[in-house]
Amino acid sequence: MKVTPLSIPDVLLIEPHVFEDTRGFFFESFREDVFRKETSLNVSFVQDNHSKSFQGVLRGLHYQLPPHAQGKLLRVIQGEVLDIVVDIRKSSPTFGQYIAEILSSDNKKQLYIPEGFAHGFLTLSDTSEFFYKTTDFYHPHYERCILWNDKTLNINWPNLIEIKVSVKDSLGLSFNSTEFLP
Repeated sequence: MKVTPLSIPDVLLIEPHVFEDTRGFFFESFREDVFRKETSLNVSFVQDNHSKSFQGVLRGLHYQLPPHAQGKLLRVIQGEVLDIVVDIRKSSPTFGQYIAEILSSDNKKQLYIPEGFAHGFLTLSDTSEFFYKTTDFYHPHYERCILWNDKTLNINWPNLIEIKVSVKDSLGLSFNSTEFLP
């Protein structure tokens, strides 16, 4: 696997070694010993989540507060998404900055997002299936949501797709009203 720190260095782009031939392809999407060696991270994943979304569905920007903050290892297993990661660590030099990355079943890229980040994605293809591992369980009382189109963050979402959000996500807080992580 190839591991590349992104513009916010704690967020890692992971590109697995893919073996392709006339039959199709094979790759190890996660192998704990290789992940730990290549990332120098000692994290444990405790929950897997899988969602299907239609074109224009935007999920996020979600995160959980301590003591149940979540790190995530994510990938797209069908389709294509624009993935957004926002640094909400108040003490970080990249606080309030975001990363945008295209993840797809074709490019097989993965992102590792540590605790302290809000996360969301927009489905660009007709459908997408999104799969991710988390370092803590889902705790609804600790979950928070930043409004996806917050003016302070000024995320450059594509304007050629009609964006559809859940009622819960449409009620997300502005970035300046958000409970941040230390």
